[in-house]
Amino acid sequence: MIGINRRIRHLQRYRDIAKAFVRNGFGFLVKELGLADRFPISSFRSEEDREHKGKTTGERIRLFLEELGPTFVKFGQIASTRPDLLPADIIAELVKLQDSVPPIPYHEAAAVLEAELGAPVEELFARFDQTPVAAASIGQVHLARLPDGRAVAVKIQRPNIQEQIETDLEILDNLSRIAEHRMEWAANYQLRERISELSQSLRAELDYTIEGRNAERMAKAFERDHSIHIPTIYWDYSSRRVLTMELINGYKITDNEALSELGITPKRIAERITHAMFHQIFEEGLFHADPHPGNLLIEHNGVIGMIDFGMVGRMTPSMKTNFGSLIIAMRRNSTSGIIRAIEALGVLPADIDMRKLRDDIDLLRDKYYDVPLSRVSLGESVSDLFTVAYNHRIRIPSDFMLLGKTLLTLEGVVSSLDPEFSIISVAEPFGRRLFLDRINPRSFAENAFQQVSDYADLLADLPETLRDASSVVRKGKLRTEMSIPELETLLRKIDRVGNRLSFSIVLLSFSIIMVGLIIGSSLGRQSSIIWHFPVIEIGFGIAAFMFLFLLTAIFRSGRF
Repeated sequence: MIGINRRIRHLQRYRDIAKAFVRNGFGFLVKELGLADRFPISSFRSEEDREHKGKTTGERIRLFLEELGPTFVKFGQIASTRPDLLPADIIAELVKLQDSVPPIPYHEAAAVLEAELGAPVEELFARFDQTPVAAASIGQVHLARLPDGRAVAVKIQRPNIQEQIETDLEILDNLSRIAEHRMEWAANYQLRERISELSQSLRAELDYTIEGRNAERMAKAFERDHSIHIPTIYWDYSSRRVLTMELINGYKITDNEALSELGITPKRIAERITHAMFHQIFEEGLFHADPHPGNLLIEHNGVIGMIDFGMVGRMTPSMKTNFGSLIIAMRRNSTSGIIRAIEALGVLPADIDMRKLRDDIDLLRDKYYDVPLSRVSLGESVSDLFTVAYNHRIRIPSDFMLLGKTLLTLEGVVSSLDPEFSIISVAEPFGRRLFLDRINPRSFAENAFQQVSDYADLLADLPETLRDASSVVRKGKLRTEMSIPELETLLRKIDRVGNRLSFSIVLLSFSIIMVGLIIGSSLGRQSSIIWHFPVIEIGFGIAAFMFLFLLTAIFRSGRF
């Protein structure tokens, strides 16, 4: 019986999707996806919106998503953070998607809360407001008080929303599979994989414990910074579908009158918010990915409160390093440096036209050439770079795409507070620290040691790899594919990388020998003079020269 009901739900949902396609001018997709065999387009002609011909593709996509409800709206909102997947004009429409819906009745919300926490509302809370203060497609928020009097905000998930979203995601997966089979552009775009990425992000939003853990990690990052307040999570009153957190009372950061009464200048607020965001990005590697004015509050004591950690981004050490390389290359107007940073950040398709990519980077570089740093929009410049990546089908990590969207949102908030404020002025000290950390001898030695270890593992696996390759050759199953374009450039790059790696290993070995001589002479209390030559002093001079030579070569390459 359950299976039959599920099939009926799926059938009705397919019909809704086919109808929405036709209504918004995408009737051709109903035919391409084979839905016309089951739901003839003629049956929807009366539903078709004749006005769609005067609307852009982006507008029609937005209306299509809004018509199909919560899953598709959230899907569109997540997709709006991925300029590597969609062109800029469609992204501009997706950011307009509204996530506000009528609240569910109190008795339904209370039923979810009691089922999750295992007790009646009256026993769990000293007071519980039945009218929600906010309602969205996935959940709604009620104000309450715990038995000890602490004020809290309780986020409750809508009943059956998870089942509804899973049904839609299954359908989207099936439609993307069909699209890849029937349409060349969908196969080239790897549509099913893109849908899978977005689905994973949406499923994460359904688990409130993930949001709670994100908030706790953020609170730990700012435990010594009393100018930032992250709400406490009360786990005894939380679950996958219920999240209870400390209530933060304050003014909106856009309330200039309130800021004036508190004696706080908008510029000071802009500085605090920007500093907090770059601290999250560069030092913690975990950042609030939706810092819009609704998620930022100014408390009575001037402290900035951050709420809603359902969407966060993560920066691995390598991503931070590559981001630093990208910023430096952009500041130096180095096309080669920018391309190398893109290569390090993303996955280049096998058939990419490197000459066309270089031309597009040159155009981007010219846009910012000789522009004062204070007038450069960091978020806009990164977004422009993502547009180039989209045009060349370069796959960029989703968290890095989220960083670009976050920087744009941050700049919008900051410019509303102080139009003259530049976030780059705050970003520079963080970038300098990242730069100094990369040239720190200890970090340099650790990286060199890691590279040597990686090559040692590679050599250890070499005999087994050769045996496997030999077996494939003997069985006549060896396939060879060779592409000659830009071969000479590639060989030069490999040769240069090999030389630098060899130089690094020699420098590391020489440094280890010198350390041994210094320690040996210290323990033995003997002179470091050999054959009338001050060995340690001369060795130090040679090591310093080698280090400066290597540092200069790397810096000139734009790879810092």
